[in-house]
Amino acid sequence: MATGNINVSVENIFPLIKKFLYSDHEIFLRELISNATDATLKLKHLTSIGEVSVEYGNPVIEIKVDKEGKKLHIIDQGIGMSADEIQKYINEVAFSGAEEFLEKYKDSAKDSGIIGHFGLGFYSAFMVAEKVEIISKSFREEDKAAHWTCDGSPQFTLEEHDKTARGTEIILHIAEDSTEFLEDARINELLVKYNKFMPIAIKFGTKEETLPLPEDAEEGAEAEKITVDNIINNPNPAWTKQPADLEDADYKSFYRELYPMQFEEPLFNIHLNVDYPFNLTGILYFPKLGNDMNMQKDKIQLYQNQVFVTDNVEGIVPEFLTMLKGVIDSPDIPLNVSRSYLQADGNVKKISSYITRKVADKLNSLFKNNREDFEAKWNDIKVVIEYGMLSEEKFFDKADKFTLYPSVDETYYTYEELNEKIKDTQTDKDGKTIILYASNKDQQHSYIEAAKAKGYEVLLLDSPIVPHLIQKLETSKENISFARVDADHIDNLIKKDEEQISKLSDEEKESLKTTLTEVVPADKYTVQLEAMDSGASPFMITQPEFMRRMKEMQQTGGGGMFGMGNFPEMYNLIVNTNHELVGEILNTKTKKKQERLIKQSLDLARLSQNLLTGEELTQFIKRSYDMIK
Repeated sequence: MATGNINVSVENIFPLIKKFLYSDHEIFLRELISNATDATLKLKHLTSIGEVSVEYGNPVIEIKVDKEGKKLHIIDQGIGMSADEIQKYINEVAFSGAEEFLEKYKDSAKDSGIIGHFGLGFYSAFMVAEKVEIISKSFREEDKAAHWTCDGSPQFTLEEHDKTARGTEIILHIAEDSTEFLEDARINELLVKYNKFMPIAIKFGTKEETLPLPEDAEEGAEAEKITVDNIINNPNPAWTKQPADLEDADYKSFYRELYPMQFEEPLFNIHLNVDYPFNLTGILYFPKLGNDMNMQKDKIQLYQNQVFVTDNVEGIVPEFLTMLKGVIDSPDIPLNVSRSYLQADGNVKKISSYITRKVADKLNSLFKNNREDFEAKWNDIKVVIEYGMLSEEKFFDKADKFTLYPSVDETYYTYEELNEKIKDTQTDKDGKTIILYASNKDQQHSYIEAAKAKGYEVLLLDSPIVPHLIQKLETSKENISFARVDADHIDNLIKKDEEQISKLSDEEKESLKTTLTEVVPADKYTVQLEAMDSGASPFMITQPEFMRRMKEMQQTGGGGMFGMGNFPEMYNLIVNTNHELVGEILNTKTKKKQERLIKQSLDLARLSQNLLTGEELTQFIKRSYDMIK
C-alpha cells in the first residue's frame, strides 16, 4: 500500500472547490459520467484499430445509489487505469492547474467555468462527497487492479485491489449537506438533464416491461412481465446521423424526444453538419411563433460530444434564432465556460456566422422549392425572419430573396415583385415609391378601402417589430417610403400632380376652421381642412407616420432617444371640405346644432380608430339615439 500527498502546494484546495463551484454542484455527475464515457470510447477506438485484442462488447455505464450506506457508485467498463496511471492522472495532471486556479479565484468566483478550464473534472466529486474512492482495472491483463482513496485532504492512499473486471468504479461517500444525491428521483433528474444523449448506454436501476402476447395466445391470456435494465439515454440521437439517413418522421420523432410536453409539431427543421473550419452538428426546429415576441427562449440545447452543457446559447446562436428549438453539438466549445469567454472565442463567432448562413440558405431553398407551402407558413415564422433582418446584416442581405410582403388580400410578394407591381401607380410626384401598409385589417378597414378605390396595393404588416423593420428597409432600399394607410388621407399619402378643388371659398374655410376649433379639443387634435372626393369620409382621424412609428418603436425597444414616452397622444383631424355634411355644418344657423353635428362627426371618426371609450362612448350612444328621435 502506498500513501502520499497530492502534488499541490496549497492545502485547502478541496474546500475551495466546494465553495467556488457550489452554485453549480450538481454538475459533478455530468463530469464523472463524461470521464466514464471517455474511458469507454478510448477502448472502442483501440479495439477498432486493432491496437488491443480485448473484446469491446456492449459496455454500459452504471449508476447505483446506496442510500443506507450513503454512497453513490459510477461504474464503467472502459479502458481502466493501473496504479501508475492513477498516480499520474489523478494525483498530478488533474492538479497541474491548481495553483493558477487558486491565484485566480482566491477572492471571487466570477467564472462558473473553472472546472473544465483547469482540468479538475474528477475533483468536482468533492463538491458533494466527504470521501472518494477509485477502484480500477486496466484493460491490460498484466496490470493489477488499484484502489485509491482520498478524504478531501491532500493525503491519499493507493493499494492493490482484487477487482478482475475491466473498467473503473468511482464511489462517492456523500456529505451530510448533499444527501439529495442519495435520492433516486434526483439522480434520475440529473441523468435525464445532462446525459440523455450520451454515446454510451447509461443504466440506472431496473424497470418492468410487458412482453407482447404470441399470435396463438388463448383469449384472456395474461402477458408476461419481465424486469430489464433501465437505460436512461439514447446513444444515437438524430443529430449524430447523416441527413440522407433521416426521414421527415425521424425529425418529428426526435423533436418529441427533446420536448415531450410540446404537442404542436414543428413547421420544419434545419440539419447542421460541418467539419471545417470547426466541428458542429445539430438540428434546429422552427416552431409556430405567430406574432409572439415573448416566447420562452432557452429552448435550444447546447451539447459537447453529446454531453449537455447549457440551454442558454446566447453568443453561440445569433440572437434572432434563440426563438427556435433544437440541439447544437460542438466539441470546440468547452464544457464549462463563462459567457464572456464565449463572446471572445473565435470559434464561437465562426459558429454563429455559420448558423446564420445555414438558416438563410435553408429558408431560401424552402421558398424556391415549394413557395405555396412557404407562404402558408409565413405568418408563423415571419417574426424570426424580420428580427434577423434587423439584427444581422449578413442575414438581411440573404433574406431579400425569400422575405414576403403579404397584401391585405393575402397575395404574397417578394420585395422585387412588390416594387414591380406598384412602381407605376404608387410613385408620387417627387419620384418616390410609397408602400402602403395596414397593421390591422378590421380597425383600418375604411382607410384600406379608400386606398384600394384608387387602385393601390396595401400590405398587411402586423408583427410587433414592423416599425423597426420599415425604418431599416427605407434606409437600405432606394427611393421608397412606407406609410400606414391611416397616417393621412390617401391623396396626401401619395401626392400626385393633380389636386382636388375645394367647393368652399377661402372665407368659408376660415369660418369653418374657427367653428371646428371651438368644439374640437385642441390638446388632442390638429384640425386640417382638405379638398377630397365628395364620396370620401367627412371627418378622418390620422396620426402622423413619423410620430406613431417612433412611439411603436419605443414600445418594442428602441426609439427611446426621441423621448416619445413623454409626448401627448396627438392626432390630425382631417375635414373633407367637399363633403355634403361639412357644408351643412358650416351653414347650420344654430350653434347648438352645429356643435352637436361636429361632436357626432368627430366621435364617428374616433370610433373608426378605436379611440372612443368609457364615458365618451356612453355620451356618443345617447346623443345618437337623441338624433334618431
